[in-house]
This record gives sequence, structure tokens and C-alpha cells, in this order.
Amino acid sequence: MTRPKLVTPRTLKGFRDYLPAAMLPREALIDTAKRVYRSFGFSPIDTPALEYAEVLLGKGGDESDRQVYRFEHGKHDVAMRFDLTVPLARFVAQHEQELGLPFKRYHIGAVWRGENTQRGRYREFMQCDFDTLGTESMIADVETGLVIHELLRAIGFQEFTIRLNNRKVLNGLLESVDLADRAVPVLRALDKLAKVGADAVCEEMARTAGASDAQARQVLALAGLGGSDAELLARVESLVAGSELGRLGVAQLREVLEGIAAGGVSTERIKLDLSIARGLDYYTGTIFETFLGALPDIGSVCSGGRYDDLASKFTRSHIPGIGASLGLDRLLAAMEELAMLESAAAPAPVFLAYFSADRAADYCRLAMDLRRAGIGVELYPSPRKLGEQLKYASRRGFEFAVIVGDEEWATGVCQLKRLATKESESVQLDDLAARLRGGTGE
Repeated sequence: MTRPKLVTPRTLKGFRDYLPAAMLPREALIDTAKRVYRSFGFSPIDTPALEYAEVLLGKGGDESDRQVYRFEHGKHDVAMRFDLTVPLARFVAQHEQELGLPFKRYHIGAVWRGENTQRGRYREFMQCDFDTLGTESMIADVETGLVIHELLRAIGFQEFTIRLNNRKVLNGLLESVDLADRAVPVLRALDKLAKVGADAVCEEMARTAGASDAQARQVLALAGLGGSDAELLARVESLVAGSELGRLGVAQLREVLEGIAAGGVSTERIKLDLSIARGLDYYTGTIFETFLGALPDIGSVCSGGRYDDLASKFTRSHIPGIGASLGLDRLLAAMEELAMLESAAAPAPVFLAYFSADRAADYCRLAMDLRRAGIGVELYPSPRKLGEQLKYASRRGFEFAVIVGDEEWATGVCQLKRLATKESESVQLDDLAARLRGGTGE
């Protein structure tokens, strides 16, 4: 009988597997994000990975549309979501009456983009979004900045900068150089400034928006204006004096900056930056990008903004919104580079060795007693040599090993070993749960 040919185990380009050593910090980061989001009153939702193609296409822009994974299934034209914001617009329009507005949601899920891979960026990646729907109040914009700030602090970062701008201000500035009617391609090109440089941005503005070299250089000069936030606001206010939209954007920026400062965020962590444009077409107001002080070149790790017209594709109701997304995989890549991740960590803190073969029921009972006391335990499945089991436990990163042999079962006293230091102590089995709760901080 001919054996079937083996399939070479491999992943598609731009996709990856996650081993436990990668998944444990990933899940810890997700848990931190959930905790911060809920502290601000955001509720969890979920939406399908697949949508009708017409739901997704046409909102992120031509470039986003080209990156969408799209295929025919039977009679249906379907696509995989490329972000969590466009599906949110469909979701809120469909469930508006059940949800009530304003509505604050968070959504943590995978998205797919057929784009070129880069450091910390894959074609399948996780987004951790939070959004406020149904209000144009600048309180929602302020809170978006505060959530980003608290999220980065909770994860463990001290040096980071939240860069802030407003699409209304950018559109007002474009009016001053006669490019207001070509704002979408101009801002899409400007968004790439940090990645490709000024000359490439000018070339794209000429190619996609028909901007002259002088116009493109004026846009870059405006985007490059510097100074303190107060100085920059005063300068921009003068430049957009003839634009009602631009003046509104300046007023909104001032209100958001004042609100975030009132929330205790230092001026070192929130900066006005006119070069921030955000490449997606649906942004209409406040926009955010967040950069790490130690790794600015890794790109923004938490971005978003206001999108007051996104749901108009699905409903005649006016449903404004604002939100942001934590770039989970990019942030994890940064944390790994900065040695912020532990090299190994077991999902449970306690390892229970099994080496008295006829005591299987006793080991199972002890493990379950500890779990019911709120302590995570892994019981080794086979009665092997103790040295072999302890080597396994150390390699997996357990904090404690509990050793109970025939003598210990008879006396009711076990050996508790702290694996990192090799220190051991004798503990009454009846007191083991309390001792472990104190030792593991649970």
C-alpha cells in the first residue's frame, strides 16, 4: 500500500503561528486592555469575520479596498474584515434601537489585510478597538485620549507620546493652498510622510491629486510647523482664519487638549502634530497616533479618530463616532525588543509532581482542591522520576513545585519548592492553599 505524500507544514506569507511563549503575554495584554476599557464604561461586542463585500468596500479608501481579502462563495460576494470600525458602523446601524445611543463599545478580534509585511505587522493581526457612538461631544474625544494614555501606562510604558491633530484643521489648511477639493488623496499621501519622506509624498500628491510641486511643498511646510501647543494653535488659527471648518477644528483641538490636561496627562505625553493625517478616508475630526519614546520608528501603536459620517452608508440616522485601536502585534514586537516580556511563563503558577503511581486519585483530589481555592495547578500526567518532572517544570516557567510522595501523604506534609531559587520548605497539606495564595500574590 502506497503511503500518501506528506504535506509540508508551513504558514502562508504574512501569517504566523503563536506558541505558548508568545500567546501568554498576548493574552495578558488583551486582559489589560479589557480592564482599562471597562473602567471607562465600554461594553464588549463581536461581529463576523466575513461580511458582504459591499459592507466593507468604499469606506477605507482605494488602498484599503485593494488590501481586502475578497472572494465569491456561492452567489455571494464576501470579504474578510480589514478593520473593526467599518463593521462597527454596520453593527450600530443594524442594532441602533436595541443598543440606544450614545453607545460605548470595545471589540478585540482578528482582521486581515493583503498588504506588504513589516516589523510587527502581519496580514492577519489582532485589533483592540474602543469607540463611542452617537455623540459629537468633545468629552468623547477627550476620553479617547485619556483611554490611550491609561492603556499605555497600564501596559507598563512610561515614555510615549500621543500625537493629536484634527482633519478639519487639515482641510482648512488645504483651502489656503487651493487643494480643498482634493483633500482625500492629499491627506492619504501626507499620512505616509514618516515612512517614505517628503519627496515621495510630493510625487504621490502630484500623481493622485494633481498638486503642483509648489502646492505639495506648501502642504509639507504647514504640516511641519513646530512650537509649543499654544504657539502652534495660535499660528494655525491665523492660517485658517478664512475657513469656517478650519476655525472649528482649531476650537476642537483646544478643547481636547485642555480636557486631556485636566485628566492629569502631562504635556510631554500629548503633543499637537500637524503632520498626523491618518490614511483612512472616513476620519472627519480629531485624530490620534501614539509613538513609543524608545522605539519611534516602529510606528504608531495606538491610533484612531473621529468619524462622523461612517454609518451614513447604512442608515439615514446621523450616528457620529470616535475611537481608537491598540496595535497589539506591533506593540508586542516593541515589548519584545525592549525586553519587557518574560522569556517563559506557565499559565498556572503551581506544578504538582506525580511520582507515587498508586496515588493517582489523591493527586487529582489535591490538584482540584487547590484550583477551587483559586490557585492554578498543572498535574504531571505520568509517575516519572522526580528529577525529570522538576526539569520539565523549570523549563515551563512554573513558580512553585509541590512534591508529595508516599512519606508526605502519610504525614500530611508536602515539600514546596520555589523553582527559581531552588528553596524548599515543608508545608502542611491543610495549609498549602493559604501558603500558595500568599506566595503567588493571588
